[in-house]
Amino acid sequence: PHFDCSGKLALIHNGIVDNYEELGKKIRGHKLLGQTDSEIIVHLIERELTKTQNLLSAVKKVAKMTTGFNAFVVIHQDYPYLVAAKTGSPLVIGLNPGNNLVSSDVASLLSHTNKVIFLEDNQIARISPDEVRLENFSSVREIKPLVQTINWTAKSASKSGFPHFMLKEIYDQPAVLAKIAESKVKEARQLASSIAKAKNVFAVACGTASYAALAGQYLFACIAGQQVIPAIGSEFYYYDGAIGTRSLCLALSQSGETIDTLQSVSFAKSRGAKTVSLVNVQGSSLDRLSDQTILLAAGPEKAVASTKAFSAKVALLLLTASALKRKIPRAVIEIKQAVRAIRKILSPDYQKYLKKLASGFKHVHSIFILGRGISYPAALEAALKIKEVSYIHAEGFAAGELKHGVIALISQRTPCLVFAPNDETYSDVISGAMEVKARGGLIIGISHKPNPQFDYYLPVADSGNATILGNVVVAQCLAYYLAVARGLDPDMPRNLAKSVTV
Repeated sequence: PHFDCSGKLALIHNGIVDNYEELGKKIRGHKLLGQTDSEIIVHLIERELTKTQNLLSAVKKVAKMTTGFNAFVVIHQDYPYLVAAKTGSPLVIGLNPGNNLVSSDVASLLSHTNKVIFLEDNQIARISPDEVRLENFSSVREIKPLVQTINWTAKSASKSGFPHFMLKEIYDQPAVLAKIAESKVKEARQLASSIAKAKNVFAVACGTASYAALAGQYLFACIAGQQVIPAIGSEFYYYDGAIGTRSLCLALSQSGETIDTLQSVSFAKSRGAKTVSLVNVQGSSLDRLSDQTILLAAGPEKAVASTKAFSAKVALLLLTASALKRKIPRAVIEIKQAVRAIRKILSPDYQKYLKKLASGFKHVHSIFILGRGISYPAALEAALKIKEVSYIHAEGFAAGELKHGVIALISQRTPCLVFAPNDETYSDVISGAMEVKARGGLIIGISHKPNPQFDYYLPVADSGNATILGNVVVAQCLAYYLAVARGLDPDMPRNLAKSVTV
């Protein structure tokens, strides 16, 4: 928290105040302890409070001054309530009579309540133990809040006996995927219908979700002959000339609060495009902004590195691509095959081997991951997981690009993960592995069968188009054990946040 000069007023802040330099000129004479935009805001509220003697009014006036994406929560020693204001970053109020709460993330509230209010942009709330009052920045009229019931349980947001949330969420994946195969067919068919009617389709996402979108591009092309264009959220604006009233923007997000994805959806809507989101958090900003939402139903994901949400997105995209060609029954079978494959990966003996493998590679400087076809986005996602939680430099490559420069990175005993599933890419990716091995690299084969080129073999049973799910789970586990072997906390990687809201 940041304090005013008196020490009576405290503020917490999520976001970036773009015009902090201009606002800083208004508080000359105030004693600042640091150099953050947050501290400027608390002193501005202090200044306004001397004029109004009303905490809610003071916070509202200052919030209206700020530009950028922000959320503030303010408390004052002389006022028996909190004030929360939102101009972009997420804010959620948990309703629990006698103990109302405020947070940036609904999962943190579940041990207290599942009744929540999601603040909209330019809204401010006065929160006392037994009452919540909402207003807009532009009015003193009370707004009737929309109270939502979140169907997650407190247990689903706990570690459930696992040492880390990341490992627990990896182990959640068989149940999540089985649920999607059983309950999301109707929604996949509806999404397929929207895609079929669109002139062009963009799958917009960031980070891990963008690799799910890239996997979707392969699934739609191979299964349905349908072009879906993956676009990174921060780059989506540059497709401006191709977005119109017959476009469909398919947004993928775990949190539903990723600012670049939200801005992309708003941009698409401003061009008249239809918007559909695949999102894990009911009531999130993306859920509320989209024309249509399909909830991932993966349960709360608390580790910063996303695991089960990635699998849920890919499974939904597989169902949707299959629906375009009336192949849903086959997709359901494949997802269930992937569930069985993942359960084998999560067996004690398999996990013991992965842990031993990670221990042997914990001091390496770089790890490379090769794949072709849909295994290319799997390679990118595997590299991201390793980078995120173990801080080992990792790169995913399309195996066919090796001789176009990548192979210069290979030196003696460089570990290389190779995805070699039972599909049309198998012989070509094995050929790439041979090239790496000839230059001294160590090959860790992730495949449905052993191969003489593999120095280490990690079996993943064939599950057709859903094989990517089991392959990525192996990489998730390896990343986790690398982090643990290096003495790191895989749940809380340095410099990262769960939701990139600014």
